[in-house]
Amino acid sequence: MKVNRNKTFYFIREGVSSIFTHGLMSFASVCIIIAFLVIMGSFILLAVNINALVGELEAENIILAYVHENLSLTEASALEHSLRAIPNVSNVNFISREEAMERFIGRSAEDTDRFRDIDAATFRHRFEVFVEDVALIAETQHDLRHVPQIASVNANLAIAQGLVTVRNVVTWVSVLIVAVLLAISLFIMSNTIKLATFERREEIAIMKMVGATNSFIRWPFIFEGFLLGVTGALTAFFTIWGLYSLAINRVIDFEAGLFHLVSFSQDIAIPMFLLFAGIGFGVGVGGSGLALNRYLKV
Repeated sequence: MKVNRNKTFYFIREGVSSIFTHGLMSFASVCIIIAFLVIMGSFILLAVNINALVGELEAENIILAYVHENLSLTEASALEHSLRAIPNVSNVNFISREEAMERFIGRSAEDTDRFRDIDAATFRHRFEVFVEDVALIAETQHDLRHVPQIASVNANLAIAQGLVTVRNVVTWVSVLIVAVLLAISLFIMSNTIKLATFERREEIAIMKMVGATNSFIRWPFIFEGFLLGVTGALTAFFTIWGLYSLAINRVIDFEAGLFHLVSFSQDIAIPMFLLFAGIGFGVGVGGSGLALNRYLKV
């Protein structure tokens, strides 16, 4: 047990020592990890906020279902249960004739006098129907039209289809960009680690000749890669957090309530931390292990 503990301390000591001994290559490795993760994180944050904005617009894309004009207030409101039972309907809001008239006059505040003598009977009872998936709004509109006592249904299909297209494009472009950045960064990182290992090929060869096992040689390098990867990941995480916080403050200054950015600490921090930590660990440990393979065949 004591021998294993001594080996562990040796691996840690050698890994940490190697970072400072090969300071320039270690610094380059960490900088590459930071640069990649900051760029990747920026695209992820952009995609998340665009999707959130599209989601807000989708939530405002309401279907209006007009009730037959011969129904009373009680009969009309009783249709709510039937509408809620339709697939893809998330919520239903009943609007009486009187409320519809008040909303209409409110939207025409500058011409209030013109509508002073308007009769509520001019309007129909109606329902505001909210959908779960805006991509299925056409099917939902079709189902609403087949509900008894629903006279007509009005849905902005063009806007809904546009929102779906924007959401899909943003998602696929973001995935593509992140995948390309990941491939490029892994290639650069792999070559950087290979260069760092190449500088130490004689050290590895000597250790092999004196009888050191492959695992004994490999562990200090793996621990070194782990430290470099985690250091780069943590630095990138707090850098992107700081930059995003600055962006939020700037947006708050001029947004005037038009839109808002997703909260980093509440919605993004934990998933992004786990993502960055996983990539940093994988690149650091995996890259070090793979780069060593060719030099262990002595």
